Amino acid sequence: MTRQAENRLVGLVCAAHFVSHYHILLLAPLFPVIRADLGVTYTELGLALTLFNIVGAVLQTPAGYLADRFGARTLLIGALVLSSAAYLVVGIVPAYFVLLAMFTVGGVANAVYHPADYAILSNRVAKERISRAFSFHNLAGILGSAAAPPTLILLDRQFGWRGAFAAAAILGFAVAAAMMLFREPPAQHVEPAKATPAETDANGGSGWRLLLSLPILQNFVLFMLLTIINGGMTVYLVAGLGALHGTSVVTANLALTIALIVNGCAILLGGWLAGRTTRHALIAMAALVVTGIAMLAIALYDLPVPLMIVALSLAHFCIGLMMPSRDMIVRAVTPPGQFGKVFGFVTTGFNIGGTFSPIVFGAFLDYGHPSGVFLLATVCCAIGIFIVMTIRPREASPT
Repeated sequence: MTRQAENRLVGLVCAAHFVSHYHILLLAPLFPVIRADLGVTYTELGLALTLFNIVGAVLQTPAGYLADRFGARTLLIGALVLSSAAYLVVGIVPAYFVLLAMFTVGGVANAVYHPADYAILSNRVAKERISRAFSFHNLAGILGSAAAPPTLILLDRQFGWRGAFAAAAILGFAVAAAMMLFREPPAQHVEPAKATPAETDANGGSGWRLLLSLPILQNFVLFMLLTIINGGMTVYLVAGLGALHGTSVVTANLALTIALIVNGCAILLGGWLAGRTTRHALIAMAALVVTGIAMLAIALYDLPVPLMIVALSLAHFCIGLMMPSRDMIVRAVTPPGQFGKVFGFVTTGFNIGGTFSPIVFGAFLDYGHPSGVFLLATVCCAIGIFIVMTIRPREASPT
């Protein structure tokens, strides 16, 4: 495969990841408008997101199996078309039960993105450039999340919320069309269609035996912990700082904005760094140590605003820096031809962490223990360090 074809492939996969994150945030910025138009409560609207996440969590690992067996590119194109069609239907037929049904369909499509994306990149990108491909992939998702709120609000003002949903659908259809027109290059790695018993044993198993092996389960827990850490650093940061130190909403949001910008830059730097070393576990451990110290400092001390911004930005920098190495750690324990199911399984940790952590963080705030938001993040960093220290890669990493 030529370098130009590889770059085009990475760009298309990143575009699909951008769309997936954009579609995830379709509802949140438009909550008040949709609630008023459909005459429902916020709780009833929230049910759509609950269904979306439950379906996604349940189907993500099976989607990984399908990606490995039938081709990740075909599955990814299908997911883009399916999710786009679902949100287009919501825009055309603005009824509450239609919205519930279509967000459930959207959850089915969303289950495909991570296993398919990672399978394509792992199988098609040259080994010496895979870490940078992972960094671009991670950054594309963050950009999709960042772009959704302002553009959806602007589209709502111009065309109404139904028009905003239609525009989001068109975006997905456009990326799917681009992927269909792109001629996929040959795989960089051999994927045996039928492994002999000896090959299966050497690879550590090819089905649930593989997914339930210790290194894969350790990565699953690591992904779950990183979601919880992100909750303390991002989702509950503004409320936590306000309750703990009396930080104003404006100041806390300014600190968060600066930290997220730093995070995006660090992801690109992390891809470059991960491509120049095989010591990905060391990068991850160092990042978690610094992040844990920064979160602990915020929990225990009422830092001056500039110092608080530095501490938060440092934590976000370290987490961004480790993201490509995190993906390389998963890749190092995955046998060739199993990337879809393994990444599908370990990234389900995101869903599990995202399901239960809000309950814990909310309890900390509701019962007057806001420092718990940051202390929990610190504890998760410490557990993550231990997990990364003990993950043993396969004897021969995929090449």
